[in-house]
Amino acid sequence: MLFLKKIFTPVSLVLSLFLLIYIFYRAEIYWQGLYADYYKKYYNISFCLIAISIISFFINKKIKEYLIITLISLIVGLYILEGFLTFYKHTKIEKFTKYKVIKDQNLNNQKYKIYKKETGKEYDRRNLLEAFKDLKKINNKATLFISPSHDLSNKKDLLNLGGISDSETIHCNENGYYSIYKSDRYGFNNPNSEWDKEIIEYLLVGDSFTHGACVNRNDDITSVLRALSSKSAINLGSSGNGPLLQYAALREYLKPNVKKVIWLYYEGNGQFDLLNENSNYLLKNYLSDLTFTQNLQFRQKEIDDLLNLYIKIELNKSQNQKNTPSLTNHVLQFIKIYNLRNFFFSTKTRTPPSLQEFKKIIELTKDLVNKNNSKLYFVYLPEYNRYKNDYNDFSYIEVKKIINELNITLIDIHENVIKKEEDPLKIFPFAAFGHYNVMGYKKIAENIYNITKD
Repeated sequence: MLFLKKIFTPVSLVLSLFLLIYIFYRAEIYWQGLYADYYKKYYNISFCLIAISIISFFINKKIKEYLIITLISLIVGLYILEGFLTFYKHTKIEKFTKYKVIKDQNLNNQKYKIYKKETGKEYDRRNLLEAFKDLKKINNKATLFISPSHDLSNKKDLLNLGGISDSETIHCNENGYYSIYKSDRYGFNNPNSEWDKEIIEYLLVGDSFTHGACVNRNDDITSVLRALSSKSAINLGSSGNGPLLQYAALREYLKPNVKKVIWLYYEGNGQFDLLNENSNYLLKNYLSDLTFTQNLQFRQKEIDDLLNLYIKIELNKSQNQKNTPSLTNHVLQFIKIYNLRNFFFSTKTRTPPSLQEFKKIIELTKDLVNKNNSKLYFVYLPEYNRYKNDYNDFSYIEVKKIINELNITLIDIHENVIKKEEDPLKIFPFAAFGHYNVMGYKKIAENIYNITKD
């Protein structure tokens, strides 16, 4: 104990300073300030440890002895808890993984056979980053799609709502191939020339289903509407968008020459997306201040630079993980008490916001569209689980009730389209969980067109 008393103060001060330097490196160099708010709590912890270390220079020997015992007990206790959580997590994941690997392998083998039989081609088995790197070899300006929802945790004065502009953008693979599209001037999935049309017949907002997830251009809802009507249509959909991001996109990009605004609502995500969006202070400004704008149409260079930075960081992180042996990763996670930190700092009760918040956003949307002299349509998109399992219709009934109360034209894709299919699962890729396939998107677009056409 005497030896510990002698080295405790200088060693604890050095370790506390080292911790502060490491946190600064992670927050300001590795993540380049993008997640400074996340690291605030760790800054506070390191400052407290530094303060305790400095105070320990001036306290008497008996108090220092108690302090050493307390800190050692705390550290040992933390690592015992970390050990328990690591063991529990590993055991749970191992059991789940064995079951899931067999299930996924059987499902994937079935997909591969079906795709080969229908197209004569091999199913693309690369992961997204592998496909992106291969695309970059062909086109150095190619890019990855980065969802606006990816950006919700940062506290910068810029929140992207579109994507990287004028770039070949790789998105996702559920149908056997990676969907790739050339983004427009604001990073959305449109031919750039659509923005220059004298009249825009359709403007669509929504999440990945509106975006056109996992199908190529011409097969997404907006493209099909464009073909059916022989008129202009603009897609403001982005994967991961919820009601608040959709409303913000309208506020930033709605133009006076838009005739019809199509709001697409996917029942599988809507309320939980709103839960995440409520955490972003910039998004809240769109609700509290009807004059608020980020002027995103004039800040595309900033948006492109920010999203390219995200991609660079993700690629570096992926490469580091690939180069670091699995055992080393586990050891480092244990030293950094990863599971314990995740338990205390990341565990959230995912209770979706009330439907009143959703209703407020739709009311504001209706007012915005009316002031623009446009016509608003609300499209309800059903999810895969509705046709696979017993389904609770509470949210479905309540959302439809809100739309009817607000006197907004409702297009119910469940009733109008999918319910009438002999096998509803055929509109999903290989009848498995995911987005709609080419046939599904086409049937939905046809129903929207038939109801909205002049």
